Amino acid sequence: MLTRGLSTSSVSQALVRTPVPVYGIEGRYAAALFSAASKNKALDVVEKDLKTISSTLAKDPRLAQFLEDPSINKSTKLDGLTGVCQKLGVNDLSKNLLLSLAENNRITYVSAVAASYATVMAASRGEVACTVTTAKPLDEAMAKDVEGALNSFLKEGEKALISYKTDPAIIGGMVVGIGDRFCDMSMSSKLNKYSELIKSAA
Repeated sequence: MLTRGLSTSSVSQALVRTPVPVYGIEGRYAAALFSAASKNKALDVVEKDLKTISSTLAKDPRLAQFLEDPSINKSTKLDGLTGVCQKLGVNDLSKNLLLSLAENNRITYVSAVAASYATVMAASRGEVACTVTTAKPLDEAMAKDVEGALNSFLKEGEKALISYKTDPAIIGGMVVGIGDRFCDMSMSSKLNKYSELIKSAA
């Protein structure tokens, strides 16, 4: 039913599988949207639409409140959403997603669906989200070394999308996340382990 709601053509109902699994209610909507957008050759357009829609809701609290207000009847919300979509000029698939969410009283899932869809799109491009947290900002040379090290962990055809963060609490070293993998090489982590060893020996 969800796939039919998001489809704008009579293309076969067989789902196009996502390159990575996505979970939860938002994952189901994102997977159905990815399948419909893939069949209609609108993957990138829909990704851009979802960013625009999420940004609009974040910047316009009155619109968000209108959509989330349980005292406003469903047909009024659907009319309002149709107007918003026309104003933003989004693809029919993106509009159908919003109307489907509103119809099922799940409009609050818009941002979560957008994030889930972005994850699927990144995977389809071979992009792997990586985070590097250090006690203080890395200089350019060190950042290049870290980038090279991270790329060595990736499969052929994949590329690292690295975001750098600072957290003085880790004291030194770094905490690295590569996709769903995690490695804590921070000084604070080592100190905690040493502290536990000392306590257990006491």
